[in-house]
Amino acid sequence: MQSDRVALMNTFNRIVLAARPRGEVRPENFRLETVAIPELNDGEVLVRNHFLSLDPYMRGRMSPAKSYAPSQVLDQTMIGGTAGEVVASRHPGFAVGDKVVGMLGWAEMGVADGAQLRKVDAGRIALPAFLGVAGMPGITAWYGLNEIIKLKPGQTLVVSAASGAVGSVVGQLAKRSGCRAVGIAGGREKCDYVVGELGFDACVDYKAGNLKADLAAATPDGIDAIFENVGGEVFDTALARMNAFGRIALCGLIAGYSATPVPIYNVGSLLINRVTLRGFIVTEHMDTWPQALRELEPLVASGVLKYRETIAPNLAAAPEAFIGLLHGKNFGKQLVKLI
Repeated sequence: MQSDRVALMNTFNRIVLAARPRGEVRPENFRLETVAIPELNDGEVLVRNHFLSLDPYMRGRMSPAKSYAPSQVLDQTMIGGTAGEVVASRHPGFAVGDKVVGMLGWAEMGVADGAQLRKVDAGRIALPAFLGVAGMPGITAWYGLNEIIKLKPGQTLVVSAASGAVGSVVGQLAKRSGCRAVGIAGGREKCDYVVGELGFDACVDYKAGNLKADLAAATPDGIDAIFENVGGEVFDTALARMNAFGRIALCGLIAGYSATPVPIYNVGSLLINRVTLRGFIVTEHMDTWPQALRELEPLVASGVLKYRETIAPNLAAAPEAFIGLLHGKNFGKQLVKLI
C-alpha cells in the first residue's frame, strides 16, 4: 500500500557526512542532498520521518578511529534515530499509518525491514518522546542504574549533564528508589530546572567557577555512585569524593569528543575506595530493552517522569543543532522536526 501523498513524491532530502572533523565539528563536515525514493522490496516499509534524534555518540562515529561500532561512512546518510509514520509497506506486519521508531538517519524518509523498526503508540505518548525519555536515552538511564549502579535507599548518586536526555531520567529514577540525587549541569537555569522540576536534591552549576567546593557542599556524606556522561574536570572532581565500594556507570565522555581530553588526576580514588567502574553501550544489551520500556512508558504516559526537548525546525538545521549539542546549548533532549 502507498499513500496518495507519497505517490506524488519521488525524491527526499538527506544529510551525509561529507568530511571527517578534525577537532571541532563544523557545518562543512555535512552536505544536504536530494535523492530518489527507492523501490520497496518484499518485507520492506517506507517511513516518512517526523523527528530525528541528535545524540553525542554521533561524534564518535564521525571519527575513523577504532571504536565499539563502525565509523560513519563518508557520503552516506548520517546515522541517527528517527520516529515517523509508515507511508508504504510490503511487510505484512506494518500498515500505512503505523507510527514507528528506527535508525533511518538524517533524512526525511527511509526504507527499512521489519526487524529494524519498533511500533509505538503515539496516542498514549507523544511521538518525539520515543526518541528520548521513552526510547534509547531513557533505557540508557534505566540500564546504568539497575544493572550497574544498583543503588540502595539513602545513598547519594551524582549525575553529570543532569538536565540532558539521559541524566534527567537517571536522577528521577534514583529519587523514586529513595536515593539522594545530585546533578551537575551548566548554568543556573538548567540547575533550577533539575531541582525545581525534576526533583533532584541539589544541582551544581559547573560554569559558576566553584565546582570543587559546590560539589562538596552538595554531597556532605560523600558520593556512593556516579552516572557519568561528561568526563573531564567534572568527572575528576566527583571521583575525589567517592565513598568506599562506590559504583560508576560510565555512559559518555562528551567533554573530550571534540577537544583534547582533560587529564584525570584523581584516578587513585578508584583503588583507595575499591570503586567499581563499568563503561557500557546500551545497544549491546537489547535483551533488557523490553523490561526497561515496560517500566518507563507508564511513567511517561502518566506524567510522573518529566522531560524537556529542544527542537530544531528542519533537516537543514540539523548540523548547527548537533554542534550546539556538543557544546551544551540544548536543554533536555535535542531533536530535529522533519515534518
